[in-house]
Amino acid sequence: SEELELGTSIAVAFARNPMTIANTAWDLQAYSRGRFILGLGSQIKPHITKRFSMEWSHPAPRMREMILAIRAIWNTWLTGEKLAFRGEFYKHTLMTPFFAPDPSDLDGFGPPKIFLAGVGTLMTEVAGEVCDGFICHGFTTERYLREVTIPALERGRAKAGKTMEGFEIIGPSFVVTGHNDEEMKAATEATRQQIAFYGSTPSYRGVLEIHGWGGLQEELNALSKQGEWAKMGTLIDDEILNTFAVVGTPESVAPELSRRYGDVIQRISFYAPYASDPDRWAAVMAALKAA
Repeated sequence: SEELELGTSIAVAFARNPMTIANTAWDLQAYSRGRFILGLGSQIKPHITKRFSMEWSHPAPRMREMILAIRAIWNTWLTGEKLAFRGEFYKHTLMTPFFAPDPSDLDGFGPPKIFLAGVGTLMTEVAGEVCDGFICHGFTTERYLREVTIPALERGRAKAGKTMEGFEIIGPSFVVTGHNDEEMKAATEATRQQIAFYGSTPSYRGVLEIHGWGGLQEELNALSKQGEWAKMGTLIDDEILNTFAVVGTPESVAPELSRRYGDVIQRISFYAPYASDPDRWAAVMAALKAA
């Protein structure tokens, strides 16, 4: 393909460092001939410290600095300027010619775009300020996107002296769909389970709270600590399911996706935590293009 774009959604930033990310992203941009998007996300503290054994502190300022460091490294490789990045969290001051990639690798297209994922307002503002796009978490509702996420992005853009023009938002949405009752049942139960899993995360409480469901986060969190993963999904009733997910046949979900997000996002990604066949998504895509 000469048109298909390649992107990470997401690479866990704090499990890595700016130099390794810059190197990998540079190579992928070169291999794809300018069609790579570097999608980054922070993950949450327990995963960074206990799963990846990496440091966690001040996630939003750290992420901002990481992205600035990545861009500084790319600039050194492109221009030959001395690498002299010094921040609170990262310091990069050594780059010998032996380890610098050939700037001609990116002739005609330059470094990749950087998109950042987030839920909280501070991380979202960072995306608006220093990134080219924003990846909405799957645990997002239309109301949260419009009332919390977009205003935070606008504040970030304003800090950088920019508007939302040219800035891209990817709107991942849970989609519950199938060709028959059996497929719909499996998709519904798997999606309830995934919503419950995300809902147990304390830092995502704000998404539930805007709908008056803040107490649910505590219930889900308590069950997760008890290892009652299967029970958690039973707390996601139809109202909650239909708020987070678009539910229907492959042909009927497209108009609803368009209604919810068509005027505020530039790209869409389907979040489907269940096994499905390509024909199911081909039907959704065909209906979405026609919507």
